Amino acid sequence: MDETSTVAESYTEMTELLLPNDTNNLGRALGGAVLHWMDICGAIAGMRFSNRQVVTASMDHVDFISSIEMGEVAVIEGYVFNVGTTSLDVKVDVRAEDPRTDEERRTTTSYFTFVALDDEGNPASVPELTCPSPEEEALRDEAIEGRREQLTDIVERYNL
Repeated sequence: MDETSTVAESYTEMTELLLPNDTNNLGRALGGAVLHWMDICGAIAGMRFSNRQVVTASMDHVDFISSIEMGEVAVIEGYVFNVGTTSLDVKVDVRAEDPRTDEERRTTTSYFTFVALDDEGNPASVPELTCPSPEEEALRDEAIEGRREQLTDIVERYNL
């Protein structure tokens, strides 16, 4: 296994066409369907980064800031922005895209933590994260700051 991996090597983009099975009675995406897509995208990013199977350890707070309407395309993007010894932090963004007009809007963002596993299912070491380009450094820094802001907002919102 490589001892380092990059943000770019983990980058994952998925698309889903919102169809009736994943909508509520208003014709909008079910929150559970969106969370499912986010978890899959994050796991793929983690596997690409670590070259190992990964499992979800946690998912941070999620606010659904805009709906995804039936017939729109959900674009789910994720990348590893931080690592521990066996864990990987992944930022996952979702946006809605109207394929008829090319209009896009952000719908949600969350931060996941995954744990890499060896062949026996035990926690396994992950590569160090490197950012060989200014673009990758900016993505990493944006994710770290975004997670910090989100956690600060939660503490303030709920008087924790």
